[in-house]
Amino acid sequence: MQNQNFVGPKGWRQYFFMLALDFLFVVLPPALFFTVLAEWTYICAGCMMLLLVVIVALGRILPSRSHYMRTGADSSTAIRRLISSYRVSVMIVTCLCILGVDFRIFPRRYAKTETYGTSLMDLGVGSFVLANSLVSRQARQGTTLKYKSSLQAITPLILLGFARLVFTKGVDYQVHVGEYGVHWNFFFTLAAVSLLTSIFNIHPRYCGFLGSFILSAYQICLLFGLNEYLTSRERNMNLFSQNKEGIISLFGYWGMYLIGVNLGYYLFFGKNSRKADMNSVQTVQLRVMFFSITFWLLTMLLDKYVENVSRRMCNLAYVTLVLAQNFQVLAILMLSDVLRSNLLVLEGAFDQNLLAAFLLANILTGLINLTIDTLFVSSAMALGVLLLYSMSLTFLVGCAKFLGMKLKFW
Repeated sequence: MQNQNFVGPKGWRQYFFMLALDFLFVVLPPALFFTVLAEWTYICAGCMMLLLVVIVALGRILPSRSHYMRTGADSSTAIRRLISSYRVSVMIVTCLCILGVDFRIFPRRYAKTETYGTSLMDLGVGSFVLANSLVSRQARQGTTLKYKSSLQAITPLILLGFARLVFTKGVDYQVHVGEYGVHWNFFFTLAAVSLLTSIFNIHPRYCGFLGSFILSAYQICLLFGLNEYLTSRERNMNLFSQNKEGIISLFGYWGMYLIGVNLGYYLFFGKNSRKADMNSVQTVQLRVMFFSITFWLLTMLLDKYVENVSRRMCNLAYVTLVLAQNFQVLAILMLSDVLRSNLLVLEGAFDQNLLAAFLLANILTGLINLTIDTLFVSSAMALGVLLLYSMSLTFLVGCAKFLGMKLKFW
């Protein structure tokens, strides 16, 4: 659907009809599996994986079913489309969870952990940073914005961060201080990561080494007492102490971002990934699977012998967990590519305004929490509100795409 033009009265009808279909088949299933069908999630996921394996096996037996063999599509274009699908899937799950967690029908095992541990929502922040690093300007072109240009680019993020701070303080919105601190929030983290990357401007070929060094040094500091400082409830009156979690965890997120830049360049945008043939697609698939398995093994070793996974500190085990999980999702999407050849209308809409969609989801979530007491509504009403929220988000993001609006600044 990516290359299809929707012009005139019939065009907008067709566009929003396809958008509605995409909502039913892409957004509605995870909304149900995260809530009322949570106990069936693993069974359904297993059945879908089994079906996918059967389809992929048939595609190997009957090569004519392959999109690349059938259309001769450029492999780099196809791979980048798959990355877009992956980034959109991460965003949709994140948007569903930030509201779903406020209701009792959302299983507590999916909610963020306090200090150590893993859950579905623990992956959200890291996945967003990694998904953007894989397709960043630095990964694609080998360059970053100049210092002044970078300051201009992150200004909207800083403004969003202060806007969120003013809003939460003004309406006394519940914020867990242990996540980022008293004043810090996710938008400040994004801005700081972007600024640090532009200051230390190095070729993506070497970003992996720098990222690994930063993460290793940071992990050593955590083991020698920094983790105790971060997890303590004591806060002095200075801004650093009040926002210690958000500021210090920047080392983890920055290291993760740099590794993502290096992997994005190596897998998708470097010279070795530009051959437009079927073999290069299969090579990328195998590499993505290899990295997923490798990072899963590293996560298990680090979690057992170094330090447990901690999103709050963004330690080394958390970074490898995010890498493992995201590359696993990307590998599954690559295997499933035999099912379709173009971006869905929904994917194209979210991909064009990814961060703006996240901001809109946060605004809608805040308005809903100010309107109703989410912890005491019935399961039926909770599901209804969640579906209305996801429909509104889909429709508004779709309208922005249809009208040609593009708000992309990170």
